[in-house]
Amino acid sequence: MALFADYKAEVPCNYRSELERWRLSMKWDRAPKSGDQDEDLLGRIAAGDVSAMRMMVARQLPRIVAVATRMLGDAAEAEDVAQETFLRIWRNAGGWRQRNARFSTWVHRVAINLCYDRLRRRKDVLAEHPPDIEYEGPAPDADLMSEDDPSRRVERALQMIASRQREAIILVYYQALSNVEAAEVMDVSVDALESLLARGRRSLQGLLLKDEGDG
Repeated sequence: MALFADYKAEVPCNYRSELERWRLSMKWDRAPKSGDQDEDLLGRIAAGDVSAMRMMVARQLPRIVAVATRMLGDAAEAEDVAQETFLRIWRNAGGWRQRNARFSTWVHRVAINLCYDRLRRRKDVLAEHPPDIEYEGPAPDADLMSEDDPSRRVERALQMIASRQREAIILVYYQALSNVEAAEVMDVSVDALESLLARGRRSLQGLLLKDEGDG
């Protein structure tokens, strides 16, 4: 499956191999490297510059996959969300330059909205397969199920809290956005964001304490 198969036929990049290359070479939550700014790259992408799109993938792929993995708890689905996000960037780069939103806000919003689309589809599937009917949906990523590493226990608990609380925690504590930036992504006030963070922390603490008690 080509990364830019829907863009132009001359782009030979394979998405899966590109994703694996950046997974191995870059830390998930590392901020994009210095160099061409995202806004400058978007201008070039809007003009059809494929090399600028490759630079954008290199800069943003780890962070997009990281946020999608934590929202969905499924690495394979996160890869699909990343691909869809880059398709949106390619197709809408010119339009973004007329919007009153920072690029970091826009790209996080695009990725998270795609995650919510998938979460809604999961609910629809579960509604069609009630609990008394055996249904094998997407299993949580194996790494998230490890109980040996405390950080994995937190990741697993993160999948069990309310999605808006999870989104707030991911944006602030994992993606390192400021409260103002995270509030912009979520389209809420800073006060509302801080309330979501507080409730999310309490939810996580309760789940982790219960997990310790059960262990």
